[in-house]
Amino acid sequence: MHIHLVDGTYELFRNFFGAPPRKAPDGREVGATLGLLNSLLALLTKSGATHVACAFDSVIESFRNDLYPGYKTAAGVPAELLAQFPLAERAAAALGVVVWPMKKFEADDALATAARRFQGRRTVEQIVICSPDKDLAQLVTGQRVVCWDRRREIVYDEAAVLAKYGVRPASIPDWLALVGDAADGYPGVPGWGAKSAAWVLARYEHLEAIPADPAAWGLGAARSQRLAESLQAHQAEVRLYRQLATLRTDVPLREKLADLRWRGAQPRLKRLCRELGAAQFLERIPRWA
Repeated sequence: MHIHLVDGTYELFRNFFGAPPRKAPDGREVGATLGLLNSLLALLTKSGATHVACAFDSVIESFRNDLYPGYKTAAGVPAELLAQFPLAERAAAALGVVVWPMKKFEADDALATAARRFQGRRTVEQIVICSPDKDLAQLVTGQRVVCWDRRREIVYDEAAVLAKYGVRPASIPDWLALVGDAADGYPGVPGWGAKSAAWVLARYEHLEAIPADPAAWGLGAARSQRLAESLQAHQAEVRLYRQLATLRTDVPLREKLADLRWRGAQPRLKRLCRELGAAQFLERIPRWA
C-alpha cells in the first residue's frame, strides 16, 4: 500500500493565495477550504490513494516559539485565512480523511512522526508526503519515503533531494541552519548561502563534522576563511537553528495504520457543503461511509 500524508497548512495557504475567493451563503470567506476539499478529493479519486492523513497547524505558533522568539507567528497572516483553519479541519474530517490538528507541535512534526512510524511496516510500499516544503525533505528515504509537489507534478526521492539541494536528506536540517529559512523566521549564518552550505555539507554531512581548519573544505582560501570565521562566531545560533529545522517524530498520534484507510465520505459532509454553498461538490463523491 501507499500512504499519502498531506500538509494541510500548505494546501490552505496555496488555495487561499492561488484561487479566486469565494463566499459562503452567510458571507464567510471559504475559498481556501473548498480548494482543500477539491485537492483531497482529487488525491482520493485520481491518484488512487487508499490511506490518507492530513495535518494542520491549528495555531501557527508551536513549541519552537519558546526556543526562538523570532520564529514564525500568525502575525501578517490574513484573518480570512486564519479563520478557515478550523473549518478546513472539519471539512477534511467530513470527507473521511484522518485529521491531525497541531497546537504544541507543527503539522510537519505530525507528518514526520507518521512517516517514521509506518515506513518500516511490511505492507507499506511507499509513503508519499504531499508537500513541496523543504523542511520535509529531511524525511525522504531512498524511494520508500518521498515528497510530492502536486502542483508541479515533481516527486522528490533521495536522488532528487540531492540534485535540488546539493545534500542528502539527513543533512537538510544542517543546511537550513546555515542558509536560514525566511518562511520560518530564522536567518541562518551570515555569509553562508545555498551553494557554500551544500559544498561543505556534501563532504561532511553535519555541522559537528566540519573541520575547524577551512583549508580542508576545498573552497577558495579567502572565501573559506570568511565562512569559517562566521560559523565560529555563530556556533550557538547555528545549533539552535538546526534544532528549529529538525522535525520531531514523537507527536502522540493515536491512529494505527488501519485507521488511515479511506472508507468514504461521512454523512455530515452533506450538511457542511450546504453550509459552504457547495452542494454540487457532493455529486463527485464516489463513496460514502
